[in-house]
Amino acid sequence: MIGRLLIAFLVAAFLAHAANAVIEIKITRSTEAKQLIAIVPFGWQHGGEPPPADIAAIVADDLARSGLFEPTPLDSLPSRPYRHDQINFKDWRLLGPGSLVIGNITPSLDGAYVVEFQLYDVLRRRQVVGYQLTANKLAVRRVAHQIADQIYMKLTGVRGAFDTRVAYVTEKRGTDGEARYLLNVADVDGHNEHVILDSARPVMSPAWSPDGKNLAYVSFESEQPRIFIQEIATGEREEIVSFPGINGAPAYSPGGRHLAMTLSKDGNAEIYVIDLETRRLRRITRNDAIDTEPAWSPDGQSLMFTSNRGGKPQIYRVVVEGGRPERITFEGDYNARPIYSPDGTKLALVHGDEGRYRIGLLDLENGALQVLTDSSLDESPSFAPNGNMILYATTDGAKTVLAAVSADGRMHQRLAEESGRVREPAWSPFRN
Repeated sequence: MIGRLLIAFLVAAFLAHAANAVIEIKITRSTEAKQLIAIVPFGWQHGGEPPPADIAAIVADDLARSGLFEPTPLDSLPSRPYRHDQINFKDWRLLGPGSLVIGNITPSLDGAYVVEFQLYDVLRRRQVVGYQLTANKLAVRRVAHQIADQIYMKLTGVRGAFDTRVAYVTEKRGTDGEARYLLNVADVDGHNEHVILDSARPVMSPAWSPDGKNLAYVSFESEQPRIFIQEIATGEREEIVSFPGINGAPAYSPGGRHLAMTLSKDGNAEIYVIDLETRRLRRITRNDAIDTEPAWSPDGQSLMFTSNRGGKPQIYRVVVEGGRPERITFEGDYNARPIYSPDGTKLALVHGDEGRYRIGLLDLENGALQVLTDSSLDESPSFAPNGNMILYATTDGAKTVLAAVSADGRMHQRLAEESGRVREPAWSPFRN
């Protein structure tokens, strides 16, 4: 009975939140002190067909979207150098930006592009970093994100996450009114979106493999929820579990060999772990309450999960090799959907108090809980692989949209402004 009720709840929750959406990223609030940076359009003096995307503009958009940088408007640039010997540092010092980015693009013999860029410290008049990269027409945007990552790293000391992707679920309705449920993957800036799965039934809980090559997810395409793993590049997929009752909330272990999940095959929703090589299944929790939403610690030794064993949903931790679960959250009457920060020191979660459900950040060392958002119905937090941002879904009037907040709560973004709803975001690992 509990299994049927939970399945019904999951489907109802999905149907209440899914619909059409197109990602568009806007900074809605930022209290960060921004660094001024000038990014000059990259040089192209070779005739013929130029690159299909404006690399300098993409770099500027990436850095601006981080909330830490303020690129100089193009119409304020005193000149447009693309080589070192064309830079008049005196002019740039008068303009005010502390950093200057220039670049040059040349065609290669095989039809690709050779992209060079340099980052300069304007005050010291010296080059900070410079690289040469090669890209075919399809990879131009990715090269721009990689350049932004290099600049971000040099200026902040933190690895950039612009060259990453996000998975999310939408619903589209045809002219006949029938729903199609789409599992999508896009670059983190919303471009290069493509559909991984198109189904007439709900799709839920996408989870990235540590190498970024596969997605695990729950599909209701046969009405009964089943867990699949699908290779993104080829579309090939494999059914992992399809027991009677609940098969949900898949989560990859840090090494990628194991998948934690929620199953009710023994009559109650419990946490299980499956070895993806041997297919050996091991039960982790044993309790009459509902245990769900497992999340691995970065060292792979323990799992956080949501349980109502104390009367209301709270987060517990259990050692994977066995042991008694330990309650982790105590503030508020609802805490769920845990996800570890990449360094394992914090836990993002959905925190409910007085009827509002917001994204919170729990410090696992001192137990302090910081509420990061000011909305009323947030869900599905997912950390950027560098730990600086948290992606989540939030309800805005009749819409459910994607949003992001910095881990310190100072910068807020809205990642979907079009009509409709989008949910279940999952931020990818770093790409190799």
